[in-house]
This record gives sequence, C-alpha cells and structure tokens, in this order.
Amino acid sequence: MKIADIDLGERPVLLAPMEDVTDPSFRLICREMGAAMVYTEFVSAEALVRDISSTVRKLHIDERERPVAIQIYGREPEAMVEAARIVERAQPDIIDINFGCPVKKVAGKGAGAGMLRDIPKMLTITRAVVEAVSLPVTVKTRLGWDCENKIITDLGPRLQDCGIKALTVHGRTRSQMYTGQADWTLIKALKDDPRMEIPVIGNGDITTPEQARDAFDRFGVDAVMIGRASFGAPWIFHDVRQMLDTGAYTPLSVDEKFSLLRRQIRESVERIDEYRGILHIRRHLASSPLFKGIPNFRQTRIAMLRADTVAELDAILERVQQEVFVNGTGVAEVTSPEDIVTPE
Repeated sequence: MKIADIDLGERPVLLAPMEDVTDPSFRLICREMGAAMVYTEFVSAEALVRDISSTVRKLHIDERERPVAIQIYGREPEAMVEAARIVERAQPDIIDINFGCPVKKVAGKGAGAGMLRDIPKMLTITRAVVEAVSLPVTVKTRLGWDCENKIITDLGPRLQDCGIKALTVHGRTRSQMYTGQADWTLIKALKDDPRMEIPVIGNGDITTPEQARDAFDRFGVDAVMIGRASFGAPWIFHDVRQMLDTGAYTPLSVDEKFSLLRRQIRESVERIDEYRGILHIRRHLASSPLFKGIPNFRQTRIAMLRADTVAELDAILERVQQEVFVNGTGVAEVTSPEDIVTPE
C-alpha cells in the first residue's frame, strides 16, 4: 500500500496519534516491533503558530522512526495553513489533519471531531493545507458527529477531491467517544465506493492479531491503525505483523516485555528529566495489559502511579517480574477467579 510515493508494504499496520502517548521513544519502539508508520502526538495549530515551546518539541523526529506523520489540529484555515508550513520544515514524511479527536477541549471548540458539524469549513481547511505544502497530506476523522449524522460515505470522496492522499476512519461517531463498538461496516462501504481512489485506513477496537487480520479480510481496508491497544504494550505490533505475514504468531517472552517497559522508562527520563519523565511514563506501566489478571494488583498499580524515581519503578517491576510470573511464561499464578483484579 502506498501513500503518495511512500511504500508501506502489504497490509500495513500503523500506530495511531495519541496525546501523551506517542512520544519519540514510544514511536521508535513501535516501529521496531513492526508498525509500518507512526504518528506524533497531535499538535495544536494555534500553539504552533504562537511558538509555544512544549508544542514545538512535539515536532522532533528521530530518523530511525521513519516513515512518520505529524498530525495537526485547529479550527481556523489561516492558522492551519501556517502550522502546516511550520511542520513541513520539520521534514516529516506526511502531514495528517486531525478531524477526529472527540475530547471536549478540542471538539467542543470546533477543532478535531468538532469539524464534523461544519463540513464546508472542514473542506476549506483541507484544501488550503494541501495547497500550502508539498508533502502528502492525509486526514483522520470519524463516521460523523452522532448516530443521526453518519456522513462518512459522502464525506470521504469530498475530502479526496481536496487532494488528500489517504483517509483514516475511526469507526465511531464523536458522540460515542470511545464507548460501544466501532462500526466497520461504514468503513467497508467507503472502501467499496468506486469513487475512492486513495487508501482507506480503518481504526477502532483492534486489540488482537486476529482482529487485525479480520479487518483486512472482512472489510477490505488498505491499512489498519492501532491506538489504545498499544498503550503499555508496543509488542502488539510484533504479534500483529507475524499474524499477517505467517497466519500465526509467537508472543514475546515476559522478560522481553519487561525489557521494553524498562527501556521506555529510561528513554522517557533521558528525553525530559527524571521527575517529568516518570510522570509521563508511569501511566503506560500501570495500564499495561502485561499486568492484567495478576491477583491483588491494585495496590501495586497505585504504587506505580505514585513512584517518582527510576529506582522506585524499577524495584516495583523487578518484584512483579520475580514474584508473579512463572518460568518466564507470562502466566500469573491465579488461584481462583475471585482473585483476579483487572487494572482499571
């Protein structure tokens, strides 16, 4: 599958853009695990134009993580155009426009998924950004604003006409946020539309290698994007890639998974500093599916969230690794269903 001249291979799997998650270290690990392309955290156009340092830092790209897309969001065409030009100077492979973020502080102000209530403005912004830069421009959006306005099958060709090179669709409306099930039938309907000539990328509820395989087989998408399932589990790309390539997969060992989590801690601290790096990374650790099903894990999870040094976090991980997992198999010693406490 190609986006413009960027060849992502057969049935590529992409890392979704996620605020406070897809930092440079995490992106690079996901690329090494098998993600065909990665996306930065989404970047506010207005903040970028105002040269806010915390926003500008999000434009940093490690050459090893390519191909990489920088995603921008905003509600005013002028700011989006200026931001796109600033992003182009950072030399990503792709500029992606966020018309899908559902959170109130973004969508409630008319940006992100908020644009689904103003399609003419969405199209104006898309066309203006495409014309302002030489890099390929793509869009990520949702099915529509709510269940009464699932407009993606009409919207997709109109966005294509603006000159974008690929379209990612999350199979929920904005009103659904992340609740309920993603509806891939409308993604398939868009892909099957003979007017669509650009790649259609499906997103939503892909949490296992089997689901990724089925997304290609059942819905015919050109690529699959994985978001929340990678949170604290970058190895999902390893498993999915093996499934797609061979029809089966061999999970990484527990030791390998712990090693990846420790690497995230180390690189987060090296990138920022110990205090802020720990604040950033400990939510990854506490939410990792590696710890799902461990008896009485709640207090350990709380300890992770309260840790403020690398030494504390490393000691917690070491204790869990040594005391819980059996012979490196990743199977927790659960004595009865009542003992299971799933991390929230």
